[in-house]
Amino acid sequence: MMRKLLCVVAVLLLPSSVLAQSCNFNISTVAFGNVDTLSGAPTDTTATLAINCSGLALTTVRICPSIGAGSGGATASARQMTSGGSTLNYQLYQDAGRTVVWGSYNWGLPGTPPTIDLPIALNGTGSTNVTIYGRVFGGQGTATPGSYVANFSTSDDDFIYATLGVLPCPNVIVIPLHAHPTFAATASVLANCNVVAHDINFGSQGVLTANVDASAQLTVDCTPGTNYNVGLDGGHANAAPSARLMSLGAQTITYGLYRDAARTLAWGNTIGTNTAAGTGSGAAQVLSVYGRVPPQTTPSAGTYSDTIVVTVTY
Repeated sequence: MMRKLLCVVAVLLLPSSVLAQSCNFNISTVAFGNVDTLSGAPTDTTATLAINCSGLALTTVRICPSIGAGSGGATASARQMTSGGSTLNYQLYQDAGRTVVWGSYNWGLPGTPPTIDLPIALNGTGSTNVTIYGRVFGGQGTATPGSYVANFSTSDDDFIYATLGVLPCPNVIVIPLHAHPTFAATASVLANCNVVAHDINFGSQGVLTANVDASAQLTVDCTPGTNYNVGLDGGHANAAPSARLMSLGAQTITYGLYRDAARTLAWGNTIGTNTAAGTGSGAAQVLSVYGRVPPQTTPSAGTYSDTIVVTVTY
């Protein structure tokens, strides 16, 4: 007697909820606000990546969020924002210490994206917020004043994700999907100037029967294209530029400050009349201050001094 064997083949199908998985990604603007490019200090900010996913309950969505160069481009050490023909270097990071660059799997530059594993709850949804850390580097004095931006389009950002994703990024398993969120990085560089002044020392003198000359330097550093005027006030006595007074108690010594070595152009505080004018280049510009003590009745021996306030108007 022959027996017939019945073979039953069981076909396992993926749940339809896996096939229907979806994630939405929203990235806030990386807004640095006003940036002092003359300072050596960096400017930091943060942005938020908001993630909302649906999928098979009690599973995990693995997300591989590549963020590229943006419209400003990038170098091996920095991304860039642009304003006209000027650039501003910045970077995006995964950590608050700003040491791990948030990069892309689609570029040849240092830095890769993080791996984000999002649990899906019993109701089939999951959400989380991830911080993106930004930094504009200090000491970028050649950046011109203006509004800087880098736009991240759908071609810059490629977020790969999948429910039941168990392989290392950027490889995932079970129908990987792609999303391309957009956002922008922005900063404003304002016109700015810094000034450093050095003392003028006329030295030790006997009787004041002849001119006593001395000079010192002011260093002015202004953003490129910024017009400025440097004024010197009248000192403690609020005196005229060529008749300032160094004092020791009630006794005084008359002196003047000038813009030229011949001591003919007095240096005061009236713009358009007796100030020194210039245009910033983003680098330090050195101005010489020429001082003179003219012949006069010699007061009692001692140390005479005055304090001058330097004002840069721009």
